[in-house]
Amino acid sequence: MHQRIRFGVLTLSAALVASSLSGCGFQSIPQALNKVEAAVAEVTNQYKRRVDLIPNLVRTVKGYASHEKETLSAVISARARATQMTIDPSNSTPEQIQAYQSAQGGLSQALGRLMMVSERYPDLKADRQFRELQAQLEGTENRIAIARQRHIESIREFNDLVTVPPSSITNSLLYQHEKMAQWTLDDAERAEAERAPEVAF
Repeated sequence: MHQRIRFGVLTLSAALVASSLSGCGFQSIPQALNKVEAAVAEVTNQYKRRVDLIPNLVRTVKGYASHEKETLSAVISARARATQMTIDPSNSTPEQIQAYQSAQGGLSQALGRLMMVSERYPDLKADRQFRELQAQLEGTENRIAIARQRHIESIREFNDLVTVPPSSITNSLLYQHEKMAQWTLDDAERAEAERAPEVAF
């Protein structure tokens, strides 16, 4: 009888300890870190998808508008800058994030100018491959905006856990995580992410 009572008390104690630890960030801090890493992986995956579409897009445009060398060169250069930049969410500084965002933003602007050039070439606009690439690019731009918004939210959740009690106490005792540098959405991107899935260049 005493063994049953002792076993019951030990089981209850273990359950209480596990419950208190999970409520104090013992599990939630590592889970939040995993969520941030998954979110940044999705952002970079969508940026890579966009970069992979560009060579075919440039070739198609060049076939109809080869004398638009300045615009085509700007896209190729912006793509090269964007592919040289990488980001580590757990060790990134605000300056690194800004540089990464700047490179990706430069590519977005160059692509926007390329799409404007296409308006001057009816044969290009009518080309099936160009229309397919344009649709894929527009869809990717929308996914980028949504993925970035999710990433920003996951960083906010992680930062709350490592700075707000009681989970911040667990962090200071067990993990010693610092706040992560936050990404930003500009007003246009925020509006885009909140809209129905449609991106127009």
